[in-house]
Amino acid sequence: MGASRGDSLLQQADKKASSSTGWFSSSSSKWEDAADLYQQAGNAYKVDGRWTESGKAFEREADCRLKADEKNDAMNAFYNASKSYKKTDPMAAVNALHKTIKLVTEAGNFRQAADREKDIAQIFAQDGLDIGRARDSYQRAGDWYKQEDANATANQCYQQAAELSAELGDFPTALQLYKTVADWSLTSPLTKYSVKEYFLRAVLCCLAMGDLVLAQRSLDEFAQKDVTFPSTRESKFAKELVDACDEADIERYTAAVFQYDQVTKLDNWKTNILLRVKKALEEDEGNLT
Repeated sequence: MGASRGDSLLQQADKKASSSTGWFSSSSSKWEDAADLYQQAGNAYKVDGRWTESGKAFEREADCRLKADEKNDAMNAFYNASKSYKKTDPMAAVNALHKTIKLVTEAGNFRQAADREKDIAQIFAQDGLDIGRARDSYQRAGDWYKQEDANATANQCYQQAAELSAELGDFPTALQLYKTVADWSLTSPLTKYSVKEYFLRAVLCCLAMGDLVLAQRSLDEFAQKDVTFPSTRESKFAKELVDACDEADIERYTAAVFQYDQVTKLDNWKTNILLRVKKALEEDEGNLT
């Protein structure tokens, strides 16, 4: 690849950063000038699609901004670095985002920290890079959003964390997160319609844990929280599944799943959980015969 404008700007920035401070200039202005040149280099590399070089240039800009005590500009530079790195080096993007979060939390801006933590979660979740760390980041972002009273966004993050928890086989955490999301959803007429979905998912988590007592107790608890829930298809489906498992009746269980799917198409998440529960039923039946 031939020399680009980015290469030229990077050389100028390196020269400025390593220069000695003259009689009539301050150390601060030296770092500011170098930072401006690194920023220009980062943007020039972006134009050329040289994403890794762009990310590195923005990180060097951020370091100079910190030396010039320009923390807000350093935050932006680290964030710009993460956006460039995301194209070619996900872990470098995550590291740059962690540096951004450190600065924004020190400044007390937890809403912005939540946004960046959510970015980290999305990077880890994409293509299954690291589901465990994605879950943890979604949960942390949710906590920060909640702290800042951004409840709707917090619950979107908790929902993602719940789905990933179940994917990891951590059903107790998934159950608690779905209950948290459901409780908040009950407080608003705009979100109340979705509560039955979260209640169903919570019961499925109980079944995946093999805890029929907790499943039935959860159904009773949900009926008290929302008096309309027992009349919904979701509640009747959940109750039929609990009864089928209680009787170890695989045919009844399979029929309930088939009938529900005929009217409301099961998504991949529910399908995977239902298959897991069915497999456990089959294994129990095999142990009895």
